[in-house]
This record gives sequence, C-alpha cells and structure tokens, in this order.
Amino acid sequence: MSASIPLVFHPIYSQLDLPVRHRFPIEKYQGIHDALLVRGISADAFTRPAPLSVASLKAYYDHDYVDQLTAGTLDAKAMRRIGFPWSEQLIQRTLTAVGGTCLTAELALEHGIALNLTGGYHHAFADFGSGFCLFNDLYLAARTMQQQPGIDHVLIIDCDVHQGDGTALLAAGDSSVFTLSIHGEKNFPFRKQHSDLDIELPKGCEDEAYLTALEEALQLAFRCFSPDAVIYDAGVDVHKNDDLGHLHISTAGVLARDCMVFETCRQRGLPVAAVIGGGYQRDIDALVDVHLQLYRAAGVIA
Repeated sequence: MSASIPLVFHPIYSQLDLPVRHRFPIEKYQGIHDALLVRGISADAFTRPAPLSVASLKAYYDHDYVDQLTAGTLDAKAMRRIGFPWSEQLIQRTLTAVGGTCLTAELALEHGIALNLTGGYHHAFADFGSGFCLFNDLYLAARTMQQQPGIDHVLIIDCDVHQGDGTALLAAGDSSVFTLSIHGEKNFPFRKQHSDLDIELPKGCEDEAYLTALEEALQLAFRCFSPDAVIYDAGVDVHKNDDLGHLHISTAGVLARDCMVFETCRQRGLPVAAVIGGGYQRDIDALVDVHLQLYRAAGVIA
C-alpha cells in the first residue's frame, strides 16, 4: 500500500438530499473513503478541496448559465435535464467536487499521480448541464494543468460507459486537449458529439473484446497526440452488474483496464489525474468494491 499518492476527498461529496429512490448513488463517495480507511489508508492521506469560485467557472463557461444555476433561477426544463432538484446544497457540493478534480490535477503534476474520490462530470456543456453533471470538471482540470509550465497538451481518457459528450464539445477545435472516449454505442447520450477519438462498443461486450479495444485506442491516441499530462475518467458503469451500463465487464476486467491506463502512462512518464466516474448499482457496497479497483491499479491499496 502507498500513502504517497494524493487522495482528494470532502464529506460533502456524499452530502446531498435526494428524493427517495433517486437514481444517483450519492452515498458511494463516502463509501469509497470509508473502504479505503478499512484497508489501512490513514485519514491524514486525504486532502480536502475548497469550492471552486464562480469566477473560475466563468473563465470557460457561459456567464448566464453559471449565474442562473448558482442562484437557483435556472428554468425547470434545464434542471430536469441535469437530473437533480436545485438546492444550495447541490451547488456547494458541485463547486467542491469540481474543485476537487482541479486540485487532483495540480497534485498529479507534483506527485505523478493523484486520485479524486468523485468527478467525471463529462455531460456538462459550456451553457447547460445534463445527466447529473452541472459543470465539466474534466475540461476544467485540463485547463488547470495547462496553467503550469511545460504542460501544453493534455489527453483526456474517458472510460465511462457513456460518451463524454460535453467534454468533446468543450474541447472541439482545441488542438491542445485531445479527447478519447470508449463507451457503449447504444447508451446515453443518444445524440453523441465528436471526440478526437471515439470507440463505440456493442451491448454485452465482455472483458477480452473491451481490453483489446482499449489497448488499440490508447496506442492510436498516442500516435495522434503527444500529451504532457493525462486526465483519466475511470467510470465503472461498464461493469456487468451496473443498472445503466449494458456492457458485461467483470471486476477483474475493470482492474485490468485501470492497470492498462496507468501502465501506458507510466511508460511514457506522464502524470495522471484520475476521477472515479459513473457507477449505478443500487447495492452501494458492491458498487464501492468495483470503484476500489482504481485504487488497486494505482497502488494505493493491495
């Protein structure tokens, strides 16, 4: 086990009052934190992020959208598209979670690897939110990295089962950010955007085909692009037991995937900032166990 890898967490990640039977498993973030403690990680190993400022958001996102969302004046249709009821708690949680991914990006440059215990809000666009995503932390993290000397080009590797449509459009036409999305073909969002590299997988895809596709995608991405740093969205909604995934990847397959991404980046000497992405099993303990594969692959736990 390694205590040297920065872990970013705030209790507010799981502090959101949602309607009964709401689809979003808000408890999983605290669950991952507690599971890491049980496995020997010290409470001192976690770094608490501060909420991102509204001014920071406005540097990249539509001012009216930011103002209306944070003030609670966004129209009902737009909130339904996001999928959460508005509350001040939602805004504070979101600003802290997105701030956590930006902090993770900074720590990755310093330590070589860092992991946020939330993140992956890849369905958020410049002027609207969607699919439980209010602000796109992946794109913000790329911009955070690029503020540091020597970090000019950032690769975003998105292995969530859903295409990173918001990220793709935010980075469209930007040669300094390369977006790779490997996702389920017949899944949300039903109107896909164009990433720099999209790999679409059929329903029922299993470990061998998935890992082969990922390996080929990574090789192609690195032939097309020479990044200085990497952001990795390790969504586990690819898992065979996920309620929303439609793929058939085992827990061992998820671990192999995460190991492949980290090893590919390690061989190239690239810092990696990782977020946990999606995962929608109703059984929170089972869901946490799948998410823990990211921390095993990174060497945080055995």
